[in-house]
Amino acid sequence: SGELDLMDAANRIVHQVLDGIAERARPGVTTRELDRFAEGTIREAGGVPAFLHYKGYPATLCTSRNDVIVHGIPDDQPLLQGDILGVDCGVVYKGYYGDAARTYAVGQVSPQADRLIAVTRRALEVAVESVKPNRRLSDIGHAVQSFVESNGFSVVREFVGHGIGTSLHEEPQVPNFGEPGKGPRLKPGLVLAIEPMVNAGEPEFEAGADGWTARTRDGSLSAHFEYSVAVTE
Repeated sequence: SGELDLMDAANRIVHQVLDGIAERARPGVTTRELDRFAEGTIREAGGVPAFLHYKGYPATLCTSRNDVIVHGIPDDQPLLQGDILGVDCGVVYKGYYGDAARTYAVGQVSPQADRLIAVTRRALEVAVESVKPNRRLSDIGHAVQSFVESNGFSVVREFVGHGIGTSLHEEPQVPNFGEPGKGPRLKPGLVLAIEPMVNAGEPEFEAGADGWTARTRDGSLSAHFEYSVAVTE
C-alpha cells in the first residue's frame, strides 16, 4: 500500500543513519558528533528527526552506552575502546514514522559484551520470524524471552516495543516477555516496532536524574536492537 511505501522510505532513512554510525562509532568519537551526523543525514534525505523535541527530548538519537538500557542522551564524552553503544533512531517522512536501533561494539570489546550483542541481535531476528498473520501478539515476546533466557541473559520488562504508523508510538504495546498465545491476533496491515532490550545481569533498571536515561540497576551491560516490521498476507 502507499502507507507501507512511505513507512518503508522512513525506515530506509533510519537504516542509512545506522549504517553510517557503524562506520563512525570508534574510540575517540563523541555521541554528540554521531547525533549531528544523524540529524544532517535525515534532513538531507527529506525526513525529520522523530525524537528531537518528542516530549521534550533534546536530540535526534538515543545513544545508550554500556550499562544504559535506553534513552541515553548524546554528550561530549569520547567513546572508549571496549564500550558498547546502543543507538536508537526515528524518522518522520511525509507524515509516516520509521524507528530502529542497533548496538555497536566500539573497537575490541570483551567476549561477554560481544555475546550480549550477538544474542540481542538474534533475539530480534527470532521475534521477527514469529510475526505471521493470525499468530498472537504475545508470541513475539515469548520468542524473545525464551531465546534470551536460554542464553543466560535477562529481558527488560519496563520498556516495550509498539505499534507505529502516523505516530511514533501506537497501540499495541509489544513486550519482550510473556506466555505465548495471548493478546490480539496479528492482522495484515499492522506495523510493529519490535525492540528487545537485554541485560547481561539482572533485568531491573533505574531511572536517571535527567528523566530519560535508564540504566541497569546492577551496573551490568545492556544491548538493544529494534526493527519496524509490517504484518503482510
